[in-house]
Amino acid sequence: MAELRIADVEKSFGKVEVLKGVDLAIQDGEFIVLLGPSGCGKSTLLRIIAGLEDQTSGTISIGGTTVDHLPPARRGIAMVFQSYALYPHLDVAGNWALGLKQAGETKEVIEERTKEAARILELGPLLQRRPSELSGGQRQRVAIGRAIVRHPGVFLFDEPLSNLDAALRAQVRFEIGRLHKQLGATMVYVTHDQVEAMTLADRIVVMHQGVVQQVGSPADLYRTPANLFVAGFIGSPRMNFLKGTARQPGSLELDHGASLPLAELRQPAGEVVLGVRPDGFAVGDGATAPVRGKVVLNEYLGRESYLHLELEAGGRVVVEVAPDNPVRLDEIVGLELKPRAAHLFDAASEQRLAA
Repeated sequence: MAELRIADVEKSFGKVEVLKGVDLAIQDGEFIVLLGPSGCGKSTLLRIIAGLEDQTSGTISIGGTTVDHLPPARRGIAMVFQSYALYPHLDVAGNWALGLKQAGETKEVIEERTKEAARILELGPLLQRRPSELSGGQRQRVAIGRAIVRHPGVFLFDEPLSNLDAALRAQVRFEIGRLHKQLGATMVYVTHDQVEAMTLADRIVVMHQGVVQQVGSPADLYRTPANLFVAGFIGSPRMNFLKGTARQPGSLELDHGASLPLAELRQPAGEVVLGVRPDGFAVGDGATAPVRGKVVLNEYLGRESYLHLELEAGGRVVVEVAPDNPVRLDEIVGLELKPRAAHLFDAASEQRLAA
């Protein structure tokens, strides 16, 4: 397999800047997920790696070799698209063999690689079926098999699960994770779905408006988001944000008057944003708590419930509680912060403040 290096890559379409100086070093055998909302530049970056788009500036190197001047077929990559892009008139084996034939591989090599891919993806009984005779999950596995038979240095996945229903997404996600462990391959995977990112990635690259916001393991991004965008994008339901002012270390005054004791707050006076995940609040007595809110919605999900509260001080928050919690709609409840649940961000720069 191969190391992938993206050095100061920029891309513009006319006056529109899509990528703004992306720098990444992806290690041999690493599973990297490019994560972000639609329009953030993640698919454009993937297409530049594949050679389907030319960057405005910067370089791409694979296995230590600069590939900017090479066409896609000579870059040592294989790409799995959002649409399966299978040839409808060819069966599974024929779809896999076509690219190898065009590359001049022998009949013996094609047969060997077809058997290998069929074994890995458990598609042996389906090799003589055409795409129209396969389910959506099977078609996506065929598309992945077409990449496997090429023995590429780098696998590229462009939102491969977005056309599948929830059950099939979970199944194919498992297949891709298992495939990475079996092959030890370098993989770059584009998605806007954080569940895919959190469950598959060795490291996640969070992008927004063409800029890399943070790179780290799923745990790093969840526990210590670098800024407000990452904090709000990672986690479901999203993190709650409350604006306030640090009057002195250890005390935070919210914008609408309530005051919170906050041991994590060691900053001098200034405007800050307090971030708290739904499981970071404890629901208590609404008569004595410094922050109170009215229950306007209770989302029951079986293993947990999510209370949507309208705060007396203004704003809304979502709080995770046990499913058997007796709280009723329109009830006033109090909120307390659990230990080490606070995330603090500078209101002006939106960057994380050290606790």
